[in-house]
Amino acid sequence: MYINKLEYKNCCVIIPTYNNCKTLDNVITGVLKFSDNIIIVNDGSTDETESILKKYKNLHILSYPDNKGKGYALRKGFESALEKGFEYAITIDSDGQHSPDDIPAFIDKLETEPEAIIVGARNMNKENIPGKSSFGHKFSNFWFRFETGIKLPDTQSGYRLYPLKLIENIRFFTKKFEFEIEVLVRAAWKSVKITSVPINVFYASKEKRISHFRPIRDFIRVSILNSILVFIAILYVKPFAFLKHLNKRSVKEFINKNLLYTKDSNIKIVLSVMLGVFMGIAPVWGYQLIIAIMLAFIFKLNKLIVIVAANISIPPMIPLILYLSYITGGLILNNPGGNNIEFSGITLEFVKDNLIQYIVGSIFFGIISSLCFGLFTFIFLKLFRKKRIN
Repeated sequence: MYINKLEYKNCCVIIPTYNNCKTLDNVITGVLKFSDNIIIVNDGSTDETESILKKYKNLHILSYPDNKGKGYALRKGFESALEKGFEYAITIDSDGQHSPDDIPAFIDKLETEPEAIIVGARNMNKENIPGKSSFGHKFSNFWFRFETGIKLPDTQSGYRLYPLKLIENIRFFTKKFEFEIEVLVRAAWKSVKITSVPINVFYASKEKRISHFRPIRDFIRVSILNSILVFIAILYVKPFAFLKHLNKRSVKEFINKNLLYTKDSNIKIVLSVMLGVFMGIAPVWGYQLIIAIMLAFIFKLNKLIVIVAANISIPPMIPLILYLSYITGGLILNNPGGNNIEFSGITLEFVKDNLIQYIVGSIFFGIISSLCFGLFTFIFLKLFRKKRIN
């Protein structure tokens, strides 16, 4: 029945493999119970993998001599699936951890979530789960939620179903294990829904377990990727997402909830606005929001108001902030000649060449702006908050 369902959904199964000859045969046999459309990506195996694959005549096999990494193998599998006209692909590891008998769970979920990446969620509370896997699981889930706002039970599982058309035009840059984090985060940023389905997992005993995950090297690669994604999320994705959802109703709800009907005092609200505005202009690009949140915790201010106010430095406003900071610096340093520049001429390269004037100007411009926004907020609260409370 599920063979027909996979064909009807135009779904194939991709099996990336590297030196898993002891388990590969059983995985292929298990998948064949549900689908004949299997793409094997032999990622430079040096064991008996090639002789095993020769037994199967109707499989689509991609092989290359050098080991490139799991991410590279998956990307090659996606390319092949798209070339063959498939709309969906289920990816399953060849090390025997995943059960092909869970394939029907993905197809059932696909019928209700046809435009989502479906991740197989493992039960990580089982007794035989390796300690490094449990830690990596929690670490990955935390950063994925920070970067996307999505709570997913298992971001490291390689057992997934992908809607190929929705990720076709994303240009990925990782090739190793960290690709499976990148594809989820980048797809979520493209508004692709990410969901999950429970699956079984089997971990062999330590002496029989085969893993190509290099704890130190691969963990460092994943950490570097997450650092990059966090900066992109803070500087670009989250500000634009905030603007995208900004409308008359959301603005009214924010004002009511955080300004007019909050238990916070007027002074606390004003100081929160002032801190956010100042940090949004301060010359610490890349760290503005992180520092603002830390200071909000230290001084016990309204963190949400601080974050919203700091979004004064959203990308469309950055050239104007740089320009006004530079002009202010010229006035403070009594360098009026340095202000003879068109607004369009202010670039990050220009700022680098005139760093002192920009830094001094941005600090003073930040102080002036925070005072202006703070005064406006105080007047607003005095005029409207008392009436609303009454």
